[in-house]
Amino acid sequence: MQCQFNFGEGIIVIEKEELQTLIPHKGKMFLLSRVIEYDLAHGIRVEYDITEQCLFYDSAVEGVPSWAGFEIMAQAVSVLSGIRDRERGEKPNMGFILSIQSVRMEIPLFKNGSTVEVRMKKIDCTDMIYTFEGEAFLEGRKVMEGRLMVMEASGEQFKKLAGEQI
Repeated sequence: MQCQFNFGEGIIVIEKEELQTLIPHKGKMFLLSRVIEYDLAHGIRVEYDITEQCLFYDSAVEGVPSWAGFEIMAQAVSVLSGIRDRERGEKPNMGFILSIQSVRMEIPLFKNGSTVEVRMKKIDCTDMIYTFEGEAFLEGRKVMEGRLMVMEASGEQFKKLAGEQI
């Protein structure tokens, strides 16, 4: 699995303050620091700076367990959707992880002070279901990869799917 990015438009940076307007995650659950590059049709590259403020931070090991990388990946996908929605003049939709497959983790945790780079490549889309291949890097070294299947739904669609229970 390799998520190559050759979007041809150069580096696009969206900082944390603007990112927070694009997805519903707030507070300690917000796990993105910046967008480095994106293309709505193909994928996104983001970074997350590991600090003690992360919801998943474990002071006993001074870091964040690597499995939390999948939440970073899911939020990267959410931001890509949020950028698309903003360009359409719409509110961001809700998203849900349906499955995580083909997982490979080479390290047990992301150390405090490190920056995780995540690359997500869209490989399939059917109705509201999207499949992305994802990779995480530390200092240029791939340390994690997997495939995420996610579902996107507007507030109304979500209510229908949930059977009006919410």
